[in-house]
Amino acid sequence: MVMLVAGLALFIAAHAVPLSPSLRAALTERLGDGPVKGLVALVALAGVAAMSWGYGEARFEGSPAIWDPPLWTRHLAGLLVLVAFVLVAAAYTPNGIIKPTLKHPMLAGVKLWAVAHLLANGTVADVVLFGGLLGWAAGARIALARRERSLGAPQPARGPVANDLIALAVGAALWAVFVFWAHEQLFGVSPLGA
Repeated sequence: MVMLVAGLALFIAAHAVPLSPSLRAALTERLGDGPVKGLVALVALAGVAAMSWGYGEARFEGSPAIWDPPLWTRHLAGLLVLVAFVLVAAAYTPNGIIKPTLKHPMLAGVKLWAVAHLLANGTVADVVLFGGLLGWAAGARIALARRERSLGAPQPARGPVANDLIALAVGAALWAVFVFWAHEQLFGVSPLGA
């Protein structure tokens, strides 16, 4: 569990740099923009690796159960994760309606993904990992909204619905790969229960 918490802390710390204009400016002045971005990415990646390792260890050692989710929550989680994949895809495709409406569809997708996993899993390790990432995504969204208000950031322009259809297609394809193959390969658990 220590590795899981350490990885979560590293991940959150790495993402605090872009959210703090004063810290980012100080680091950029000292190291340069490229090295700061590279350092943030490396620390975030190290956090993801440590979280994955720590979560796997906690599952292997038998993390205590807080609740026993009913089977239907697994099906609901699959549907919520599909929507989360579409939202994440929308963050990287040209503006349609989704991106300007949510402003930060990546964070919305992470929050939905975390909620889905909390519904379908009930151990202490699940609450630490998915609850921690839900808290991070919610906090990051609040911080970004405050920064945008203080800067008077304009409302992003809407684009054609066709761009949302691209996000839907990309998100659904990635979801299918993940559900039917990658999740079990990476984490040793089939979301389908097979």
